[in-house]
Amino acid sequence: MIRTVFMGTPEFSVNVLEGLLKEKNYEVVAVVSQPDKKVGRKQILTPSPISKLALDNNLPLLRLEKVKNEYNKILEYKPDIIITCAYGQIIPSELLDYPKYGCINVHASLLPKLRGGAPIHKAIIEGHEKTGITIMYMDKEMDSGDIISQQETIIEDEDNLESLQKKLSIIGRDLLLKTLPNIINNNITRIKQNKEEVTYAYNIKREEEKIDFAKSAREIFNQVRGLSPSPAAYFKLDEKIIKVYEGKIGPDITSNKKIGEIVNVYKDGIGIKTKDKEYIITKIKPEGKKEIFVKDYLNGKKKEDLLGKICE
Repeated sequence: MIRTVFMGTPEFSVNVLEGLLKEKNYEVVAVVSQPDKKVGRKQILTPSPISKLALDNNLPLLRLEKVKNEYNKILEYKPDIIITCAYGQIIPSELLDYPKYGCINVHASLLPKLRGGAPIHKAIIEGHEKTGITIMYMDKEMDSGDIISQQETIIEDEDNLESLQKKLSIIGRDLLLKTLPNIINNNITRIKQNKEEVTYAYNIKREEEKIDFAKSAREIFNQVRGLSPSPAAYFKLDEKIIKVYEGKIGPDITSNKKIGEIVNVYKDGIGIKTKDKEYIITKIKPEGKKEIFVKDYLNGKKKEDLLGKICE
């Protein structure tokens, strides 16, 4: 049995750990995740998805504030291999150098592209045609280690952050389980990352969530999909924040309308002028209210009251 420590935090990691738990050759001796966080309006202290899975399976669970200061707690489990998947902290060299079979990371991009904590968000926002999973050896620098295996997938226009995360989570699980026997048997070819092709996908900042209607409709379409359902792109209308969860690219606009102006009100959407076309919002969350389809939002509203307003 290969003594395995798994380190992960969000929902994306759950399929990967579940797949590992079903494998007979690997004994998950400990799970490491981020500390519980306060969630929702009532600020209820809530375990991460990986913490919850560990608790449900009666696995030893470490919720470490700073792994660089508490790594000895992990070494006490004497892991033969450490597997990380969207863990969220830098792994210190004391851990990287310990396991017989190394520290392996399941990363949601085709490295060396999109190193960092938001590769799925950025793949959609930046308009990539494809993305994928990389199984790699961990190194001291962020996502810079040697590549072991990769699998790509197409990004469809119908994909948003949630759907692509689910798709990549399954690919990550299957590719890891396929790759692990080769790692254990030393039947792999390590591939150095090409430094000239490196790009980064740092965690999303608040300012990246705001929609700039001076951009093209395609850029806004990608931004909304890449941030949906959370944290969600937004704009302001009448000084109130409106989050946008779904939308579509509308027709060209040749008239002298202002950027951000509401130029059309449809049965199921509101058309807003961008750099080149309309961007039609179809699912939103007005400030202080629940998520709603625009067709329902428009009930009881007069078209004339919206046309000509500026979205900022």
